Amino acid sequence: MSSAAAPRSTSEGDAPRRLTARGRDRKKALLDFATARFAENGFHPTSVSDIVDGVGVGKGVFYWYFPSKDELLLEILREALHDLRKTQKEAIRDAEDPLQRLERGIRASLEWSATHPEVLRLTMFCWTEETFAKELRKGRRINIADTATHVQAGIDAGMIAPGDATMLATAIRGVTDELARSYAVGQRSLDDEVLNLAVRMCLHGIVG
Repeated sequence: MSSAAAPRSTSEGDAPRRLTARGRDRKKALLDFATARFAENGFHPTSVSDIVDGVGVGKGVFYWYFPSKDELLLEILREALHDLRKTQKEAIRDAEDPLQRLERGIRASLEWSATHPEVLRLTMFCWTEETFAKELRKGRRINIADTATHVQAGIDAGMIAPGDATMLATAIRGVTDELARSYAVGQRSLDDEVLNLAVRMCLHGIVG
């Protein structure tokens, strides 16, 4: 399934390139355009030519940043995970206790999803192909571990009933993922009602 790769201008193992401000802007333009085009037209039907034509650069520029179309999509996934974690960390930064951190994290996750529907649509595709699913599984493990830290703190503080923190964090991830997917395919909007439902389900259960 792997896309054909052009030779890189640096060999494997070289230090990461230091990009100028113009270089960072150009790379971001490629990432942003590709994200929108992949989400709209599909990953396989979209060619490198489509991407560089849309951004207005040559193929040499594309391959200077990305060795292949597969690597471009993997970087989109990595950037999305990084941005989501940064958003979550900022949301919980001054939270007073573990439950407040969990609530704010749930809301931040879903609000981030609401502003990145194209990434959610791409993610749904990526779960179907092992090349990309490996990266998603890695991101899911990181997310669950982050959440489990706060769940365990709540258990230790007597605010959450004793249990397996990782399993509880996995359940929270399941609720937020499903609600986010519903938004991505247009079943409903991620409004306050959905955010409140997510918090209620994750923190209090269906009879809480």
